[in-house]
Amino acid sequence: MMPHRRRPRTWPTKFRDAFRGIARAIRSQSSFAVHLLVAAVVVLVAAVLRVSLIGWCLLVAAIGFVLVAEIFNTAIESLARRLGPRRHPRIRDALDMASGGVLLAAITAAVLGVVIFGERAGSLLGWW
Repeated sequence: MMPHRRRPRTWPTKFRDAFRGIARAIRSQSSFAVHLLVAAVVVLVAAVLRVSLIGWCLLVAAIGFVLVAEIFNTAIESLARRLGPRRHPRIRDALDMASGGVLLAAITAAVLGVVIFGERAGSLLGWW
């Protein structure tokens, strides 16, 4: 008997699955929802301050970086929960590293935001 060959997934299926993953992260992780809220505030402030094109690019990249880190963290947490309730030191390490990645992404994004918004606000206020 020949092994069963799995049909390749179509592009629409791949996109559907990816959007399902994003929706799952939003529904299951309160921190993801918080990141989305902060991202909306950043976009609003950037629009009000009329941030430059480069500033917009950096802010969008920072927002994307944080959201991607949070999705990977959520995926690792989901896998760890599937392994069972017992805590293995290696699983704990993986979870802590994934959380650390989100923290580093968020700190980096915050620093970028302070620099971009600070420069723009200083310019508007005539400080430099």
